[in-house]
Amino acid sequence: MTEQFEASRPPIPLHDRLHQLLDGPTALDKRALLGTLYTEISRREAVAYAAGWNDALSELRRHG
Repeated sequence: MTEQFEASRPPIPLHDRLHQLLDGPTALDKRALLGTLYTEISRREAVAYAAGWNDALSELRRHG
């Protein structure tokens, strides 16, 4: 259910998300900050990778 919610939200630009994490109301210790950054970047990479595959499959169907 969380993934569906994440997918339905408009993406926050990475710069803005980093600003939220670094200057937000709750200070994170170094480990928590690094863990959060790793999770955020991994999620964005997965979304971009899936989008690339979807684009490639659409192109293949169009020309195949």
